[in-house]
Amino acid sequence: MERTAVNPVTWSAQLGFNQGEIVSGHTRTLYCSGQTAMGGDGKPQHAGDMAAQLALSLDNLEAVLGEAGMSLANLVRLNVYTTDVDRLFAHYGVLASRLGAARVAPTTTMLGVTRLAVLDLMVELEGTAVG
Repeated sequence: MERTAVNPVTWSAQLGFNQGEIVSGHTRTLYCSGQTAMGGDGKPQHAGDMAAQLALSLDNLEAVLGEAGMSLANLVRLNVYTTDVDRLFAHYGVLASRLGAARVAPTTTMLGVTRLAVLDLMVELEGTAVG
């Protein structure tokens, strides 16, 4: 797979995401459902703790990727939904550091939403990966 960043401006790359990406030579595309801070038993975890919810959501996204034989390095698109944008930004380093360690800067959209499907959850990560 070959990835080419498309950044007509440079500020987004400094924040850890590309404005666009051209992907060629890939053989598979994985569309991941939104991943949240749900435990293996299907119960929400870390009520009120944005950093812990973000980390577990990312763990759960990585688990889906891993089951498909992929990793964060395969992400080309990441949608971030949160009930509190300001609170998420205070902990955005959790996400940015793990994406940086994977040497990936997927196209990203962050949306503030009124609520998620499960009341105690504050963040949901939805990804598209190619490999």
